[in-house]
Amino acid sequence: MSVRIEKEGPVWTVIHSRPEARNAVNAESATALYDAFRDFDADDSASVAVFWGEGGAFCAGWDLKQAATLSGANALDPYDFPEVGDFPEASEPPMAAMGPSRLELSKPVIAAVAGPAVAGGMELALWCDIRVMEDTAFMGVYCRRWGIPLIDGGTVRLPRLVGDGRALDLILTGRQVKADEALKIGLCEYLAPAGESRQQAEALAHQLARFPQSCLRADRRSVRNQHGLSEREALRREWQNSKAEVSKGIDGAARFAGGKGRSGDFNDV
Repeated sequence: MSVRIEKEGPVWTVIHSRPEARNAVNAESATALYDAFRDFDADDSASVAVFWGEGGAFCAGWDLKQAATLSGANALDPYDFPEVGDFPEASEPPMAAMGPSRLELSKPVIAAVAGPAVAGGMELALWCDIRVMEDTAFMGVYCRRWGIPLIDGGTVRLPRLVGDGRALDLILTGRQVKADEALKIGLCEYLAPAGESRQQAEALAHQLARFPQSCLRADRRSVRNQHGLSEREALRREWQNSKAEVSKGIDGAARFAGGKGRSGDFNDV
C-alpha cells in the first residue's frame, strides 16, 4: 500500500510510501492521498494532519515513468475543471494529477519535508498550511527541465507565499532552493535537524490540536478566503466568518481571568 495513516489522538500522519521512486506520485498513490485527506477532513476526531514521505524524500514530483506511458491530447482529461457554468462555487473540483492539491480542507495540514520536495512534490508542500523542512531538504521546480508545467497550484500558491518576483525566479529557472533559503524567503516556516521533520511537525500538530478548534478553523478560513478581495470586503467577510466565535471566546476570557494562560503559558488553557 502506497499510503497509510498513523493516528495519535487528534493528530493524523498521512504517510506516502513509495521510497523506491523517492515518493513520486503515480495514479494509485494520487488517489490514495486524495482519499486519505478527505477522510481526515470528514472525521470529527481528527484536528490536524501531518503529511510525510517515508524513506527520506517528501516527494520527487509526478512519476515521470508513468507519465511517459500517456499519449494523446486527452490523456489528462480526467483532471479537467468543468466549464464555469457547470461548476458551482461550492462544489468540489475533480481530483488533481498529484492527488489532494485541489482539496480545500477545513483543518490544517503540516508538511514534514525531508530530502526533495520538487516539481509536483513542491506543489504538494505548498498546498499544506505550514512546512517543516529538514536542514538537508530542498525544493525546486525541477519539472522546468522536462517542459512539464505546474498544474497543481504552484503558480497560484508560490507567489502568495514569497511574492511574484521570487516566485517567478524559482518557476522560470527551476533552480534548487535549499532549506536555509526556503526559510529566509518564507517558503517554509520551520527548520528541523536531518531525520527529525516528522517528529517536529507532529509536535507542532499536537500544539495546534490543543486549542479551541472552531475558532482556530475560523481564523484559518478567513486567511484562506481573503485573497483577491478589497480590504473593506475582506474585513466584512472576516467579521461574518468569525462573529459567532466571539461568544464562545467569552468562556476563554473567563478562564484567563481565573489565572489560566498568564505570562504566555499555554500548557493548561
